[in-house]
Amino acid sequence: MFVKDVTVQNQVGLHARPATFFIQKANEFKSSIWIEKEERRVNAKSLLGILSLGIVGGTSIRIIADGTDEQDAVEGLVDLVESGFAEDAR
Repeated sequence: MFVKDVTVQNQVGLHARPATFFIQKANEFKSSIWIEKEERRVNAKSLLGILSLGIVGGTSIRIIADGTDEQDAVEGLVDLVESGFAEDAR
C-alpha cells in the first residue's frame, strides 16, 4: 500500500470536469485506488464517489493505492492534482 497527501490546487476543486480527468488517470493503473478526505474514503475510479466528497480548492486529500503499480498510481495522481488539472491555462 502506498499513500501520499496532496492539496488540491485548482480554485474550484474536484468538480465534474477535473474529477473526470482524475478518474481517467486512475483507470490507467491496475491498483485499487482511493481518495480520503477527513474520515471519508471513496473509490478514486468512481465519479459519484469523488463528487460526494465535495473537494474544493485548498483541500488536503490523501491518495491511497494498493496493487502492483501502487507507487506509480499515487505519484501520477498527485502530479495531476498538483498541476491544477491545467485549468488555470484556460
